[in-house]
Amino acid sequence: MKLGFIGTGKIASSVITGISKSKIKFKEIIISPRNKKIALYLKKNFKKIKISRTNQEVVDKSNWIFLSVTPNVGKKIIKNLKFKSNQKIISFISTITLSELKKMIKVKADIVRAIPMPPISVKEGPIPICPPNKKVKAFFDKLGSAVEIKDEKLSINFWSTSGLMASYYNMLDTISVWLIKKGVKKLDAQKYVTSLFLALSKDAVINSKKDLKLLVKDSQTPKGLNEQGLKEMVKKNAYKSITSSLDSIYKRLDK
Repeated sequence: MKLGFIGTGKIASSVITGISKSKIKFKEIIISPRNKKIALYLKKNFKKIKISRTNQEVVDKSNWIFLSVTPNVGKKIIKNLKFKSNQKIISFISTITLSELKKMIKVKADIVRAIPMPPISVKEGPIPICPPNKKVKAFFDKLGSAVEIKDEKLSINFWSTSGLMASYYNMLDTISVWLIKKGVKKLDAQKYVTSLFLALSKDAVINSKKDLKLLVKDSQTPKGLNEQGLKEMVKKNAYKSITSSLDSIYKRLDK
């Protein structure tokens, strides 16, 4: 099986890294030359990587094709590419729907939308896919945990949630900067903050079958530090702003 990637940004690079470190069997990964720096890095660090001359070459030489470009670029280039009906096409593009992809691609190929995140590079995290597809699910289960979604309308909720990734990292950075200003060394601050939130996330996953409100309750003691922190964040509408952002992202996706 030959895998082709159109687009070599952060997400494509993360997926290719995860594949290269996984037990997925493939003959070759063919990548587009769009981001030369990332393309050369991938070729240097992993075997079976080939940089193509054009996007059409990626399509011509691949069994599975991953579309990992921005929506604007996707609308410009996909309609001009010639796909085959026996190919699998997996789109990482957030705002181009299945019906739009089918019109652009023209042939009756298997088309699946997926939402990989950067932790896929270390084979971690959920990967929502829509519509359900056994082979695509088996593929992504080797890179994390595939979540099949039947209703594309419902998948918008997952796309919306994934839009808070940068916000999460910015929160970690904000806390790290605060520690640094208090005299903590930068590397110590970043290691502490990232390790702390990794541990909290693991605890949340272990208890994910319970109501998450129980974790909120159990992490506080009367008049304790966590009670104070939560009350102040609630008073400042920090959590309402999260809901507001999700609503705004959802509205953009719900065309």
